Amino acid sequence: MQGKLVRLRAYEKSDVDALMRWFTDEEVTDLLGPVNIPVTRRQQELAIERATAPDSPEKAFLIETIEGQAIGDCGLRNFNWRNRYAELFITIGEKSCWGRGYGTDAILTLLRFAFDEMNLHRVALEVHEDNARAIACYRKCGFVEEGRLRHDRFRRGEYRDTLVMGVLSHEFRALHPVEETRLP
Repeated sequence: MQGKLVRLRAYEKSDVDALMRWFTDEEVTDLLGPVNIPVTRRQQELAIERATAPDSPEKAFLIETIEGQAIGDCGLRNFNWRNRYAELFITIGEKSCWGRGYGTDAILTLLRFAFDEMNLHRVALEVHEDNARAIACYRKCGFVEEGRLRHDRFRRGEYRDTLVMGVLSHEFRALHPVEETRLP
C-alpha cells in the first residue's frame, strides 16, 4: 500500500536488523504504548514469522519511504470482527524521520486500508499523555480523545496518564476524502 510519502509492505526476514535497532533504542521505546517488545534477535525473528503467517492475529507492515528506506512499522491488532473494531500501532524508529510527515502518511494509508478494504467501523489507539508529537499526528488523522487511563504508566519517577483515542470510518472519510490520501 502506498501513500504520498511512504509505502507499507509485509515484513521480510532482512528487516530484523532495523527492527532490532529501533526496539533497542530507549528514546524510541520510551514513546511506545503498552507493548511486549522482542529483546533478542531470535525473538525479533520469531515476531516477524508470526506477523507474516497467514493466520496472524494482526496486520503488521514495515513502513518505508517511497525511496525504499525502512523507517518504522505499523499495523492493526486486537480485532473485534463482530463490532468491526481494531487497535492501531505505529513506530517511526528512524529518529531522523521524526516530525517530517511520514507517520501521518503511514496512518492515513493504514486507515484507508482499515476502513475501505477491511470494512472496519472504528480504529482506536493508546498514547502516553506526554507524547505531544504523536497526539498532534493522531488528531490530524481524525482521532479524538475518548478516555483517559489515569496514572497508567510510571515514567521518570512519576505516574502519567494514557489517552485512549479513536476514529470512526465516517469521521475519517469526512476529514480525509479518497482523493486526499491516495496517489493519482
